[in-house]
Amino acid sequence: MSEENLKFTPLRDAHVAAGARMVPFAGYSMPVQYKDGVLKEHLWTRESAGLFDVSHMGQARLRGVSPLSAFEEVTPGDFIGLKPGKQRYSVLLNKQGGIIDDLMAARPDDDGLFVVVNGACKDNDFKVIDAELAGQVRIERLEDRALLALQGPKAAEVLAEHAPEAARMVFMDARAMSAFGVDAIVSRSGYTGEDGYEISVPASAAERVWATLLADERVRPIGLGARDSLRLEAGLPLYGHDVDETVSPIEADLAFAVSKKRRDAGDFPGAARIARELEEGPSRRRVGLKVLEGAPAREGAEIADASGAVVGRVTSGGFSPSLGYPIAMGFVPPALAAEGAALKVIVRGKAQPCEVVAMPSVPHRYVRKLKA
Repeated sequence: MSEENLKFTPLRDAHVAAGARMVPFAGYSMPVQYKDGVLKEHLWTRESAGLFDVSHMGQARLRGVSPLSAFEEVTPGDFIGLKPGKQRYSVLLNKQGGIIDDLMAARPDDDGLFVVVNGACKDNDFKVIDAELAGQVRIERLEDRALLALQGPKAAEVLAEHAPEAARMVFMDARAMSAFGVDAIVSRSGYTGEDGYEISVPASAAERVWATLLADERVRPIGLGARDSLRLEAGLPLYGHDVDETVSPIEADLAFAVSKKRRDAGDFPGAARIARELEEGPSRRRVGLKVLEGAPAREGAEIADASGAVVGRVTSGGFSPSLGYPIAMGFVPPALAAEGAALKVIVRGKAQPCEVVAMPSVPHRYVRKLKA
């Protein structure tokens, strides 16, 4: 896509001024890295606090007589039981049980459901929701808001100076609050495996909020390159790569997104397939891989069994800055999905040994309980 056809987030000028290398992503011009480079940005996020621009994501309010129960018609999560101040990860499903997109949906206040979807999928997502829930739910797309992610072990102490209420939140809390002198929607969540927050603010305030956070010596700007390596270490799937409309939540190792209540009711799209896969097991499983020798196995690399027969493909892969060796994710038959299973990845025509490892490769550090 040419530069003139790309969209810009409210922070585009700030990225350019900071020396970011801009690339096309999800139809937007986005920073892939800044002056320090991907490796240093990755490690800084693990050690301190990294600031990400994720304003390309789709933000919306779902309003109506009963938006929580209506949303259950297109997702397998328990949204009727979602308490105020909480957020839930879920998936938008097609009639075959395939994943149209993965998303976050929250009740930061009493104003319906606040939903955040992937940037590349947002137009289709909102079209699907509108078509399926017409007459029940009104979708208000929040095009006038930016979204920032502050991630890392020092994120909480940094944000507490601007939004004291955020320090009292735990993982998957979501609240509407005043922060940086504006109305914000803050969730304690993110896409790195680290503790952190996603902060929705008016687009008009985005540059000021960005600059305010970066004025703190504990915070540095982080681009898409490190965002990808961080989420790979955390075992988090990227839509369009590790999951798509052919992949079910069970195949994708996202069974937790299908609540027990909804499993029992079987009242969501693709329920028959998902029930069958829960009972009998799926035909393939998303697994983590440690590449034992050779170069990183990138997306599209073939996965072979011990005899050399191709059994799957890598969906995400690269060098792990935290671990110091290449890791990957991909789909393999269930018989080869056990931790420790010996496999091979084909990189530039050469078979390299690898083994199935537990995900995440780097432990999550979400704060689920506050210290007394």
